Amino acid sequence: MLAVTFTARAAAEMRARLTALGAGKVQARTFHAAALRQVRYFAARLLEGRGMPELVESKARLVTLAANHAGVRADRNAARDLASEIEWAKSSLVEPGGYVVAATKALREPPYEVGKVADVFAAYESLKRRQGVIDFEDMLRAAVWGIEEHSDVAEQVRSQYRHFVVDEYQDVNPLQQRLLDAWLGGRDDVTVVGDASQTIYSFTGATSSYLVDFPRQRREAVVVRLTRDYRSTPQVVGLANAVIKQARGTEARLRLELVGQRPPGAEPDLKIFPDEPAEALAVAKRCRELIAAGTPASEIAILFRTNAQSQGYEEALAEAHVPYVVRGAERFFERSEVRQAMIALRAAVRSTPGETPLVQAVVEALSATGWARDRPPAGGAQREQWEALAAIVALSEEYARSPALVPIGEAGAVQRDVSLSEFNEELARRAEQQHAPTVEGVTLASLHSAKGLEWDAVFLVGLADGTLPTTYAKTTEQLEEERRLLYVGVTRARQWLWLSYGQMRASGGRTRRPCRFLPQLTDTRHRTFEKPGVATASRKAASRHAPVASCRICGATLTAGVDRKLGRCATCPSDLDQELYERLQTWRALVAKEQKVPAYVVFTDATIVAIAERQPGTPPELLAIAGLGPRKLNQYGAAVFALVAGADPIETAEKNFES
Repeated sequence: MLAVTFTARAAAEMRARLTALGAGKVQARTFHAAALRQVRYFAARLLEGRGMPELVESKARLVTLAANHAGVRADRNAARDLASEIEWAKSSLVEPGGYVVAATKALREPPYEVGKVADVFAAYESLKRRQGVIDFEDMLRAAVWGIEEHSDVAEQVRSQYRHFVVDEYQDVNPLQQRLLDAWLGGRDDVTVVGDASQTIYSFTGATSSYLVDFPRQRREAVVVRLTRDYRSTPQVVGLANAVIKQARGTEARLRLELVGQRPPGAEPDLKIFPDEPAEALAVAKRCRELIAAGTPASEIAILFRTNAQSQGYEEALAEAHVPYVVRGAERFFERSEVRQAMIALRAAVRSTPGETPLVQAVVEALSATGWARDRPPAGGAQREQWEALAAIVALSEEYARSPALVPIGEAGAVQRDVSLSEFNEELARRAEQQHAPTVEGVTLASLHSAKGLEWDAVFLVGLADGTLPTTYAKTTEQLEEERRLLYVGVTRARQWLWLSYGQMRASGGRTRRPCRFLPQLTDTRHRTFEKPGVATASRKAASRHAPVASCRICGATLTAGVDRKLGRCATCPSDLDQELYERLQTWRALVAKEQKVPAYVVFTDATIVAIAERQPGTPPELLAIAGLGPRKLNQYGAAVFALVAGADPIETAEKNFES
């Protein structure tokens, strides 16, 4: 018997369980380990006495050389994305000559134009041959070739292994399936175990189609539905069932209604915060409470959609003196692009005029490194790099909203804008706090890297549309994979589960809607609005709480952020003053141009609509619009009141410039 799975950790776990069951002689390996063992064993016979080629563990160096040969400039992150694209192609049994058609058909988003990627792919294959080396996909192909093209090898392999068991079968790719078919040689002695609802790696070439089609391809197959869940409490299992119940598409045909086998536990906590800093602070505080109550730090996890989200939680945990470890990625301030960005920001202090607004200064400094605020790149590694720098800009926006105080004697103090130099000091402080070494701590991980793991307590954070599902998920299939990613996250929790999101990324920013896959977050009977904590321990800047409000037209409770800003339900009729709306837009465009910032930095589109509908004439009325605070009132309040009263937008903007 040969049992195969996808990770060395899973294979080791399988071997341990087989030994405990008295079946320790059963071979349990990854696909790659099994193929490597066979290729090494048959190398002398297959290669006519020549030694086995060297196995390249990382493609980075060869891919970079191949890119240069193909006339493509690729830094480290671009090389990683090119390597991922080559791995996808080879795992999907696609040759360089067929890459353009295959990538276009699969709706791939490669880091470069598909023809250029095909050129790099071809150059990579040529370089490998010249250097006499192979990669992991070549090794799987060699095992397939050895069996398919050499009857003596096929006979020996098939006589040694009669029955095969494949774990996590929903993650198999076409190349691995080709190897499994070669091992079987037409026999039906195979058992596969998988959950189509946990198909989350399609971007790597994995496909659940082999699992879904298994009963049709093998008519005599016996299908056993494993519905008993021994990991999680019935309350967690119930939420997981609710998430996946709405799934559509091919994978949904095999979804299961799980039945929890553990004793009842607490209901999942569903929480909404005014912004992400408040969310992170609350999570850190709850982690500290759990640890104080006896939960080991290693049994707590904070899971998020992208690695760039870790920064806020690293900081919040550090300030709460909660140890943590980052799984599957570097700590935020240890990432090379973040270190380079901090160098660029320090260098920009000398060349940036002192009166430049902080956020503008940060954007300009990062733009000089090649980062473009409005153009996130394709390719996973490059997009992660872009998001990391976008997180620094978000930090500057948050920091800019807490201006420093300058003492003026007995009269008190006045506010002044913070400088780029002060922001650099803040970044250095955060980096220093988060560099403390930890041995055991709360796990910070992306949902993808959490697959196959479990903890007593799990925090699923950042559950806002645009983050989960990501804005890059456009097709129905991509959106369904995002739903399955949330399902995987929910099922990581054994006893206690927390789900949350911040209505804004930072105080005063754009409002966001909750994750569409969690109807519970739009039902006020099942969720909690949380009062904000302190934004950062160093500045003691409190986030503003957005209270539950009522519709000014029908009186219903308002839950969505945009609805609260407008002061009415989305379905209630708008009383927008079109002429005022157009004057507000003209004024905003002129102010934004003068300040050299995007228009939304002055007021978001939703804020402009809210003002045109509600027509505030006093400071309290303007502050009643969700997302507006004292700073915006001080900056633009007089102009808004003048425009509401009928003032000319150009003259009003000019007065703004003078003030």
